[in-house]
Amino acid sequence: MAKPIMVQGTMSNAGKSLITAGLCRIFAQDGYKTAPFKSQNMALNSFITNEGLEMGRAQVMQAEAAMIEPSVLMNPILLKPTSDMGCQVIVRGEVFSTMTAGNYYDYKAQLRTVVTEDYHTLASRNDIIVIEGAGSPAEINLNRDDFVNMGMAKIADAPVLLVADIDRGGVFATVYGTVKLLSAEEQARFKGIIINKFRGDVEILKPGLKKLEELTGVPVLGVVPYLDLDLDDEDSLSERLTVRTEGKPLDIAVIRLPRISNFTDFNALSRLEPVGLRYVDKAEGLGSPDLIILPGTKNTMGDLSWMRQNGMEEAVKKLASAGTPVIGICGGYQMLGRSLSDPDNVEEGGEMHGMALLPVETVFEQKKVRTRVHGRILPLRGAFSPLSGSVISGYEIHMGRTTALSGETLPFAAISGAPAAVGSPLSEAQPDGFAFNNVFGSYLHGLFDGELGAVLVRLLLKNKGQSVEFDAGPAFEAYKDHQYNLLAQSLRENLDMARIYQIIGL
Repeated sequence: MAKPIMVQGTMSNAGKSLITAGLCRIFAQDGYKTAPFKSQNMALNSFITNEGLEMGRAQVMQAEAAMIEPSVLMNPILLKPTSDMGCQVIVRGEVFSTMTAGNYYDYKAQLRTVVTEDYHTLASRNDIIVIEGAGSPAEINLNRDDFVNMGMAKIADAPVLLVADIDRGGVFATVYGTVKLLSAEEQARFKGIIINKFRGDVEILKPGLKKLEELTGVPVLGVVPYLDLDLDDEDSLSERLTVRTEGKPLDIAVIRLPRISNFTDFNALSRLEPVGLRYVDKAEGLGSPDLIILPGTKNTMGDLSWMRQNGMEEAVKKLASAGTPVIGICGGYQMLGRSLSDPDNVEEGGEMHGMALLPVETVFEQKKVRTRVHGRILPLRGAFSPLSGSVISGYEIHMGRTTALSGETLPFAAISGAPAAVGSPLSEAQPDGFAFNNVFGSYLHGLFDGELGAVLVRLLLKNKGQSVEFDAGPAFEAYKDHQYNLLAQSLRENLDMARIYQIIGL
């Protein structure tokens, strides 16, 4: 049975996911079979496993760090918000129900068995399990039937490391308050404090750390500097959504929808040297980009209404009519069509007209499509014709079927559930997406992770009359692997890893 260690935080975005990933990489490098685990994740960034099951991308990132294949055992419960009060509840990779927050908390006790079983199954197959908490363990209004923070630590009998974000300020108060709001039994589970995202001279910090240890009785195991790493982020608090890039040859604008999902789709583009990629939530901030992307969303109809009300739809359509390329992914693809119909009340119910940039229509269905796919882009006409023939891969997560209304609309790609051999007849595969003039849409997440990202960037550079030669760097998977190694190296340099191994019992 695996040895557990748990990473909790003083707040959301304290750095729990990254510290968990870094520990996973260190333990794997040191020869231990390691897996991440998070009992319940609330996120709109999700992933489809080889078995066609859905899980949070944070645990996928941590599995990559541990150098193992992602499994829903690592994230038995995923909550995907659909509104301010409700969310889709996914249990063991499949849609269970859509609930209000109140209904979910009434039901939580019944999910404890799922969490306990999946944890012990995972633990039986590994040497070390690195468990991530959610939010803060000091959210004392949520302690009833908790199986996410201290409740999970009790299930696994895990020692706990507490991560605090010093960059936001008030780090000593947040650590002290988090510890002291818990019971004596729960406080005893804290075996170390990690100060995260530090900028400055550690010597100046040391007197405060010593006092913090005296007040809490918990040792500080290290101070981790603010790391400039390019790894997948959690949802709405990601700094990636607010960063501005200037001075780059290309300006790519991603519409920051209220229920944006899987914005990690565009990380592969943003790492390419010519690309300045920004997220825009106001029509006046759209400007004149070289490419507009409508991303995925957990509420296509609701977010399209938002675009319509704040003028974003009109701004995008005006630029598209002037020739600006537009790409829609998943929910963004659905928005681009002429109509959306929801007869089964999957989202908002009823019908609404779309942006009419693609001659297609979408009908929402209760069954969610979840699949990993590979394929090639079909011969295209118009602005995106140079993409024709590119090999693509990705995964689909959507509740809807989109069909063409015009013979002028060309299928974007041919895909299948397994890699197609070079030269194999694509007619045997299923079509995905559609392209029309300077607009295309696709259901594939991860579309730009392979060769297509660089091909698209060269096309955009050519459109501007600029040199298409640039260093695309290593393949995206190798690039990410290097980022995990940098993370592990930094943690080794700044944490007392010998003490952490002692805490684990190794």
